[in-house]
Amino acid sequence: MTEGENTLRDAAGLEALISRAAAQGKGLPPVDKWNPDFCGDLDMEIKADGTWFYMGTPIGRQPLVRLFSTVLRKDADEKTYLVTPVEKVGIRVEDAHFLAVELNVSGKGADQTMTFRTNVGDIVEASAENPLRFVIDKANGGLKPYLLVRGRLEALLARPVMYELVSHGEDISIDGEVMFAVRSKGKVFPIMPAGELEKQSL
Repeated sequence: MTEGENTLRDAAGLEALISRAAAQGKGLPPVDKWNPDFCGDLDMEIKADGTWFYMGTPIGRQPLVRLFSTVLRKDADEKTYLVTPVEKVGIRVEDAHFLAVELNVSGKGADQTMTFRTNVGDIVEASAENPLRFVIDKANGGLKPYLLVRGRLEALLARPVMYELVSHGEDISIDGEVMFAVRSKGKVFPIMPAGELEKQSL
């Protein structure tokens, strides 16, 4: 099969996938309950800035990106797939599946709630069910916060959102150690030991 024929086949397969994903209707389909056959990998990637690419080209249609985001699933094999009732195709993810682009903080202290909006329209409250986690970027030593959105899918907090989140941090004693942490929905999310904060490159 020639490269041109491969491209036409892939394009036709993508159109069929779009059609089947759209057929699930509005809202989030029960992708965790579907167990279709694996149909191979698709030349699709979610970049670290949240941009979706197909065959090396950015997908400019935001409604299409939102549609794909509703049929995303990360399995126990640590790979990410687009899943419909009849197929499962692998895609690449450079960092996180989503980007958290907005933060709203309501209440104070134990009653504080942090609500995030992702680049594909998910609204998620940080909680025991949707925890925040924090890692240090090995490349530059910077802080990288992630929010569990659903299943095993996470959102990386955009840099302005990360700075806003950190502005709500406080020193909290956890298991005898003073940690710099944030609160949401009655849960404390430790960021780092308080003594390391001044050394940290945010």
